Amino acid sequence: MRHLDLQVVDQALAWLRKGRRIWFCTVLATFGSSPREPGSMLVARGDGRHVGSLSGGCVEEDFLARLRDGEFDSGLQTLRYGDPEGPDGPRISLPCGGILDVLIEPMEPDAATLTHLEVMQATLLGRRPLARRVDLASGRLQFAEDGGLGPRVVQDRGARRVTLRIGPAARLILAGISPVAEACAEFARPLGFEVIVCDPREEVRAGFCVEGVEVQSVLPSIFIASGACHAATAVVALTHDPRIDDLAMIEAVRTPAFYIGVMGSQRTSAVRAERLRRSGGLGEEEMARIKMPIGLALGSKTPAEIALAVMADIVRVQRGRSRESL
Repeated sequence: MRHLDLQVVDQALAWLRKGRRIWFCTVLATFGSSPREPGSMLVARGDGRHVGSLSGGCVEEDFLARLRDGEFDSGLQTLRYGDPEGPDGPRISLPCGGILDVLIEPMEPDAATLTHLEVMQATLLGRRPLARRVDLASGRLQFAEDGGLGPRVVQDRGARRVTLRIGPAARLILAGISPVAEACAEFARPLGFEVIVCDPREEVRAGFCVEGVEVQSVLPSIFIASGACHAATAVVALTHDPRIDDLAMIEAVRTPAFYIGVMGSQRTSAVRAERLRRSGGLGEEEMARIKMPIGLALGSKTPAEIALAVMADIVRVQRGRSRESL
């Protein structure tokens, strides 16, 4: 699955390089149900051609009609859909009953705009996340360093500024193949993760088949140590084989991965923790990065239920939520 944000930015650059003016749109906030999350992007031309989406289709149709009528030619602005008491409420009612705030940025095909979007493109293709800051009053754009975790959109209404997090596509490295790992791969793909499975055992790899998943025939620890992890990477070990799981954890804590976890009961996890301290030489700070037992406590029993608990916990950390806030 190609990163949808990258598709939008690639097309924006292609149109700009041909001298076309574009309108770059970002979902700022949603209230109630909404088919797209804050941070979702769409780019459009004045003739209605577009890539990306803001909703399930109802908002796009109205936005593109108004764009063709010249309604968004005057500069940067925000638009609210679905609010029955707002100026645009009667015009569009979202089928899901939600409310949607959209940032609309007209962009000219000049050197400054090209440079700005090229930085976005490099960030999406690279390893380090950035924060894109937009001054709603002046339209000024700038980038800042960012950790990559937390809400994709942060609004400072007092300063009339929004911060939009951008970064590489989320990656899931599965250390070893097991029924739980296979279920995790199935869950992770529609969640937008790039999924990589590592297992040196030929007989085990022969029975693994999940569409769109990259399979590496090496020890997970070797693949992780090769530089495969960036700040948007989750590493999970789900085999119950310490020869695979332990080595993967020892290497994973040396990387910037945002989530590191290994499967096992409370008792198994306690034994593994002692082993990682003694044989792996891990300190307390490194040990604190490893989620063990892995996943949310859902009472999971089957491989699919365990995988659901694992992926839910990964998404929780990715979104910057504490367990206590659930």
